[in-house]
Amino acid sequence: MMLSYSTVWCKGYPALVPALEFQPIVRAKLSEKLSSVKGSRQGFFGEVRRELGGSGTRRMDSLVFAGRVGEQSVVVEEEEVSQSIGTPSLKVYPGRAHPLGVSEVEGGANFAIFSQNATAVTLCLVLQERGLHKNLDQGMIELSLDPQINKTGDIWHICVEDLPHSNVCYGYRVNGPQDWNQGHRFDDGNVLIDPYAKLIEGRRIFGDASNKLSKFMGTYDFDCLPFDWGENYKLPSIPENDLVIYEMNVRAFTADESSELDPNIRGSYLGVIEKIPHLLELGVNAVELLPVFEFDEMEFQRHPNPRDHLINTWGYSTINFFAPMTRYASNGGGPLKASQEFKEMVKALHDAGIEVILDVVYNHTNEADDKNPYITSFRGIDNKVYYMVDLNNNAELLNFSGCGNTLNCNHPIVMELILDSLRHWVVEYHVDGFRFDLASVLCRGTDGSPLSAPPLIREIAKDSILSRCKLISEPWDCGGLYLVGKFPNWDRWGEWNGKYRDDVRRFIKGDTGMKGSFATRISGSADLYQVNKRKPYHGINFIIAHDGFTLHDLVSYNYKHNDANGESGNDGSNDNFSWNCGFEGETADTNIKAIRMRQMKNFHVALMISQGTPMMLMGDEYGHTRHGNNNSYGHDNSLNHFQWGQLEDKKNNQFRFFSEMIKFRRSHNVFKKENFIGKNDVTWHENNWDNLESKFLAFTLHDENGGDIYVAFNAHDYFVKATVPLPPQGRRWLRVVDTNLESPNDFVSEGVPGIEDTYNTAPYSSIVLEAKL
Repeated sequence: MMLSYSTVWCKGYPALVPALEFQPIVRAKLSEKLSSVKGSRQGFFGEVRRELGGSGTRRMDSLVFAGRVGEQSVVVEEEEVSQSIGTPSLKVYPGRAHPLGVSEVEGGANFAIFSQNATAVTLCLVLQERGLHKNLDQGMIELSLDPQINKTGDIWHICVEDLPHSNVCYGYRVNGPQDWNQGHRFDDGNVLIDPYAKLIEGRRIFGDASNKLSKFMGTYDFDCLPFDWGENYKLPSIPENDLVIYEMNVRAFTADESSELDPNIRGSYLGVIEKIPHLLELGVNAVELLPVFEFDEMEFQRHPNPRDHLINTWGYSTINFFAPMTRYASNGGGPLKASQEFKEMVKALHDAGIEVILDVVYNHTNEADDKNPYITSFRGIDNKVYYMVDLNNNAELLNFSGCGNTLNCNHPIVMELILDSLRHWVVEYHVDGFRFDLASVLCRGTDGSPLSAPPLIREIAKDSILSRCKLISEPWDCGGLYLVGKFPNWDRWGEWNGKYRDDVRRFIKGDTGMKGSFATRISGSADLYQVNKRKPYHGINFIIAHDGFTLHDLVSYNYKHNDANGESGNDGSNDNFSWNCGFEGETADTNIKAIRMRQMKNFHVALMISQGTPMMLMGDEYGHTRHGNNNSYGHDNSLNHFQWGQLEDKKNNQFRFFSEMIKFRRSHNVFKKENFIGKNDVTWHENNWDNLESKFLAFTLHDENGGDIYVAFNAHDYFVKATVPLPPQGRRWLRVVDTNLESPNDFVSEGVPGIEDTYNTAPYSSIVLEAKL
């Protein structure tokens, strides 16, 4: 062991500090070597302080934070205290408190982590060039941080000289008060992930059961060159009222063999690139990606339980808020490759004119509840800060997320973490927006009570870096805070319109008394959003999303069929507002299948002619089925995987209809008004509003240039002869859509003439007419 005193420069700050040189050895060996200086982690640095003396320590502390000065040569004066025990060697210095995470400094790396309640912090390092990424417990170097030297306020920090610029894994052991009733969950037996780690190392192959108990650590790469976005690269910057959103899962999009991609890129970011032509052919211009932050897909298999056969394929179980999902890299390429390929995907989508919106989960993490705790990061670093705890009930974690814990989002430290994370994805990865899962959690105070003006929501809305981003909330949580139409928004936040989903489902399937509500929803839900400066596009209209029935299952099942999930059918929503059209399941007769096809088209027509921002689910364009499972989060198979063979079978009928309808919407401004429609924008052909038994609705959307659009929906089980109004002067009505007709007559983009003053609208069907010259 060599102990010397050095005047050094660490990221521009001068300090007289102890420089420590030691051989990288495992924890037990290191403890043995340090036994001569009291043996313990804290004892070693205490010995250093005693060598320096009280005044020396005070001088050192004052110099560490003296401020940045000009770049000057380093003068080092050393006094050797003991013999070196070998090479290679590392030197450590106090470092500095900012930025949090690991950052490159001249000659080394600075590590900084927040913990308000910790009493001991140890930095753990693994040098990956030894091939240890598959076993991160071996070859670990542990550096104890002295609170008198390595702590500023509540931030612990250390600078390590001469570390490799890449292939280093790191984490922390953190200890502190053991008082469970006060909310503490410290346990320095765990090596914890840095909340600010930008890359995560661990398991590299998705669903690798042989490595299901793998540990995760942060890593970095200071050698890689900045990503080349290209000279002609530009952001799509699509106006919000022009968006057509496609909700999709990166892995599930191309994981199936039917994708016909190289096995090495199936289920990867690069796989998405290969299928961009499909997105363009469909006509969508924004993808909303299910979570791509690092998550542990094998989390259900850590111990025997009724769900230990499942693989988390949706990803709503975040490990880290900065790192892209490593196992979405091609060919098990690891974290750096995942980062680079994510950027390649974003660039390719942007070059195709498609925006990238991330589904982000800041309401909870992967660390479960107090009955089955899983300590990987936040809980072990400072549980009482990062999570909401009930101090009146044994300090148990509050659970407004339905997943065992609730992130303490409006605590200043957690709020800054979330803001830093969002900025990172915008600056580093060029994403265009975010959809916030269970966003009502973000509207709760540190005690869980609802806030009328939550600081985090406001800061996101006002942040300059996030100013170009689309912001979409899922405005409810599992604690009953339902904020559809009431989400604090500062005139920027959009919302998943859950009332649109429910009311449109109920009308199309033929429920009584729904016509007025249906008209309100397809008109832009002014009852919810016409307040202050909000716009129709702040309502995200959807009928289908990742959770719940697929579109095919919505018209094929009256009940959920979730037995495969291992939760005795207790999971998933019971309120689906679905209708099986007369038979439960897949083996229906021809007549029932024909009604189902009409109903799927009717739903899609309603979505595409509605004011507001439409969102559809991946796979609905060909009628993907999960066989009645309305909560398929844990199935890494055909229940979730896009079936490209079925798409090819449907290219000439269902897919064609869906694609044409999307393009029809995008080419007609009457469907995407900037402001809420008024009496001059629409004529309702209706004098039967109060009749609860009426299930027919017709209206005309007026175009300022005369290109009016007439739309009618018939949810009755019998024909309705609709009176067709006169077209604008000099024009005639042409039929574009009749969902009762077989393909290709169900959608004719140029229009079919011969429309008379009445139209016989078939049961469970919809029509669209266009006024043309």
